[in-house]
Amino acid sequence: MRPPLPPFTEETARQKVRLAEDAWNTRDPETVALAYTEDSEWRNRDVFLSGRDEIVAFLTDKWRRELGYRLRKELWAFTGDRIAVRFAYEYHDAGGQWFRAHGNENWEFDANGLMRKRYASINDVPISPAERRIAV
Repeated sequence: MRPPLPPFTEETARQKVRLAEDAWNTRDPETVALAYTEDSEWRNRDVFLSGRDEIVAFLTDKWRRELGYRLRKELWAFTGDRIAVRFAYEYHDAGGQWFRAHGNENWEFDANGLMRKRYASINDVPISPAERRIAV
């Protein structure tokens, strides 16, 4: 089990969003993957994944490229076993160029509170260090 469990209330949906933000900010693919079902389905931009092993491989590669990663998530909507979030994160590449990524995610959970579906739409914008908003 991965509390809070569906059906979500506003309070438990906010808790779930905060727990996800905290996990992603560890930048530990194994830790993050534990929040998803073994056969979880993902769409991340134009990449489609299935299962924890693919999630771990994807996140390992992501955080190898996206240095200094820091994320903020905000509850957008919820109902039953679904949550929608808005998010923004900042990172820099190996050359020192900073980016802000922002977008939306739609989540669906199983009865044990594990995410079985995650669909993310994300846009990246180059920014200067002075434009950063998310403190480390």
